[in-house]
Amino acid sequence: MAQVKFYGTGRRKNAIARVYLVPGEGKIIVNNRSLEDYFYGRKLLETTVCQPLEITGTAGRFDVICKVHGGGVSGQAGAVRLGIARALLQADPNLRSVLRKAGLLTRDPRMKERRKYGLKKARRAPQFSKR
Repeated sequence: MAQVKFYGTGRRKNAIARVYLVPGEGKIIVNNRSLEDYFYGRKLLETTVCQPLEITGTAGRFDVICKVHGGGVSGQAGAVRLGIARALLQADPNLRSVLRKAGLLTRDPRMKERRKYGLKKARRAPQFSKR
């Protein structure tokens, strides 16, 4: 018998998360590690990841299995959050209004600005010296 899987992709800055929701008891596994282990106890990141499940009231109904790569830990947490929200939408389309109202279906478009020639970083100019 095939197990039901709901899929969602999340992106934030340079992080990309592939998220699968499987009916279960509420375990969250990120890159084959537990949520607390992967985000090494940073509560803010853990609550960020769990937001879609808590807002929709589906915290104990699904196991979350996700693979995430690229970016830093904060960007990865945001990517996982968007992926979970999109997967929940696949599982139950009636949750769209709740997720939309909470702003969890909006992809954050902010990216790192590219470096320009003649400058040290995107906007940081070399130090000016009169002599």
